[in-house]
Amino acid sequence: MTAPILEMHHGIAVLRDDLFPGGTKARFIAHVFDGVQEAVYASPPEGGAQTAIATVARRLGKRATIFVAARTRPHPRTLEAARLGAKVVPISPGYLSVVQSRAREYCRNTGASLIPFGAEIPAAVEAIAAAARLAGFDPEEVWCAAGSGVLARGLAAAWPKARRHVVQIGRDLTPREVAGATIHVHPRKFSDRAAQAAPFPADPHYDAKAWELCLAKRGPGRVLFWNVAPLSSP
Repeated sequence: MTAPILEMHHGIAVLRDDLFPGGTKARFIAHVFDGVQEAVYASPPEGGAQTAIATVARRLGKRATIFVAARTRPHPRTLEAARLGAKVVPISPGYLSVVQSRAREYCRNTGASLIPFGAEIPAAVEAIAAAARLAGFDPEEVWCAAGSGVLARGLAAAWPKARRHVVQIGRDLTPREVAGATIHVHPRKFSDRAAQAAPFPADPHYDAKAWELCLAKRGPGRVLFWNVAPLSSP
């Protein structure tokens, strides 16, 4: 496994998983292709899983199919997934519930494998924990963005004694989903961009929002921020 890269910004150790090809989800997403040729994901337009799945599918020589809300101008993440070889299926109306329903129907008709929301698969938590341990850093406090809670549970497995904070981006999370981390709700919707840019490449819909609250609310001691996904080219 490739060890993550750490950089210091404003006295915070930033784990740069945006430098890992496809981002954090690409560390474990290969498991969804075990025994199947095609994996399908229903994604929000801004979702980072699109490029993680496409990146890994290309490396494995498998097929990735992304169902996503139809847009006049597709989001850069969707365009990047397509450039990487993923089949993109635009859905209208673009409510996530409709997109997910169409993805399930496609899998029933084709035999393709449906990836759960947030790529919440059994191998995910341990893969994240293993990568975190390789960082060679013992944080007293950990921050990350949270959509499904998978990352938060992986970080809890790696650093159970650390004070753990997640910034909720999108749907409501329960304490169980984030392994008891303190949940901070970002005031902007997932589709909105962060108010300020981070001093490192951070997804404006996701990681940059968590960075804003980390800067404002971090505690004393050794603080680590986990940056999940690479930026997509416009």
